[in-house]
Amino acid sequence: SGIPDFRSVDGLYHQTYAYPPETILSHSFYFKNKEEFYRFYHDKMLITDVEPNAAHRKLAELERAGKLTAVITQNIDGLHQKAGSRRVLELHGSIHRNYCEKCGKFFDAEYMKAAPGVPHCDACGGDIKPDVVLYEEGLDQRTLEESVRYLAEADMLIIGGTSLAVYPAAGLIRYYRGNKLTLINKSPTPYDKEADLVIAGPIGEILGAVTV
Repeated sequence: SGIPDFRSVDGLYHQTYAYPPETILSHSFYFKNKEEFYRFYHDKMLITDVEPNAAHRKLAELERAGKLTAVITQNIDGLHQKAGSRRVLELHGSIHRNYCEKCGKFFDAEYMKAAPGVPHCDACGGDIKPDVVLYEEGLDQRTLEESVRYLAEADMLIIGGTSLAVYPAAGLIRYYRGNKLTLINKSPTPYDKEADLVIAGPIGEILGAVTV
């Protein structure tokens, strides 16, 4: 969809900023240096003018056909929902949900994009924080438990477009009990040897070719 990832050769981790992305996107950095956090966040994370790709659309099609139970994603862009998926578990939150740290009022991504510098609540003036999981923060417990349940009950598990290097999300694969584990990724992952099927390539191109 044209959104840069974090760990591929041309991803954000291979670009140069005043601070490393992992530092900027940390809980402690957010509270110590909100101005620099939001400069990076606005430039690199708050991306809304993109459309779902073939993978997003195919997953939504599989769900409508009754062949897909849920999508568990590390992405925060909301493109699965935009493509039509209904059961989406967002492990790392979403740029489309933002809340005032003072009164709890929620704001959408467009409000955040229009706000210069550190965005402030239009009701109480408090700082607004994205509902995304930063480094040093834990995953939402309810989302995590629901993801584990879907994985444990799945007949087939397809993992695509991820390096399987970020924990605890990567460790969720251990809850899958079936024997139809499929990995789709452009580069090798630590779990390739455990998979029943490994396909190297762009997930959009590969899933887009699947016939429902």
